[in-house]
Amino acid sequence: MPVQVFIDGEAGTTGLQIRARLASRSDVALIQLPDHLRKSPAARRDALNAADFVILCLPDDAAREAVGLIDNRTTRVIDASTAFRTAPDWTYGFPELSPGQRAAVQAASRVSNPGCYPTGFLALVRPLVAAGLVPTDWPVTVNAVSGYSGGGKAMIAEFEDVGGDTFSHDAFRIYATHLGHKHVPEMRLHAGLDHPPLFAPAVGRYAQGMIVEVPLQLFALPARPGVDLVRETLQAAYAGERFVTVATAEETAATKAVQPEALNGTNQLRLYAFGDPAVGQARLVAVLDNLGKGASGAAVQSLNLMAGFDEAAGL
Repeated sequence: MPVQVFIDGEAGTTGLQIRARLASRSDVALIQLPDHLRKSPAARRDALNAADFVILCLPDDAAREAVGLIDNRTTRVIDASTAFRTAPDWTYGFPELSPGQRAAVQAASRVSNPGCYPTGFLALVRPLVAAGLVPTDWPVTVNAVSGYSGGGKAMIAEFEDVGGDTFSHDAFRIYATHLGHKHVPEMRLHAGLDHPPLFAPAVGRYAQGMIVEVPLQLFALPARPGVDLVRETLQAAYAGERFVTVATAEETAATKAVQPEALNGTNQLRLYAFGDPAVGQARLVAVLDNLGKGASGAAVQSLNLMAGFDEAAGL
């Protein structure tokens, strides 16, 4: 029998992408509400409690409300919002994060989807902290650029609705200059850092895809690792993974530019360790689709694990 899945908020950007990845699968049956009932508390409560798995694609407060509507012990939840990413009773839905994380996702009843920026950041930093190459109290900086789809319907309209009241001609802009971006707490917690990283996000005039970059002054780190050791540490951390790959030294040397749209439409995450041994500096780079491995693909990957399916089904 197929598992029953309800996507609460399926009309949003992430919800639509999740539905597209599940719609043709025979092992999943989607519970869908007609348009006029999508905001009905009674209809939503019924759907939430009828599902084997619920995927929440809602704002934070609405996600918390939806969880409160579930009154049985069998419905399992994957939440794509920020609401539960640092909650101790929720499992962080990044199976590749560390040894044992995949098993934790498989067994969990409540899973919080990682943010798109944190996915790239954590993939680069967590293994280096775990290996002792980056101290937990190190002042880590992360720079990133995403396509405008990461801002949801309002930002999509801002970049696509030519002639609209909010239409923007910006080719590129930085934001979150107050240094209080909502992704920072999960970056710090799940990387194992003592202090929040300095996060400098930006948005570009393209729909989807992202680059996350962590610059490191290798000569200043206590262990003084070379870029080859950094790369080898990342390669060891993700050996055998289907969705996370690390460019070899040869591939890195041949890469003259990195494009944020390179992995669009996939659940792949590609890591690079660029460096100059002569000056002891490195640029660690992650490329992913902010709507794939950074959102809908990650949710489907967690669903597959939790339901006992092939982890790559639909991906």
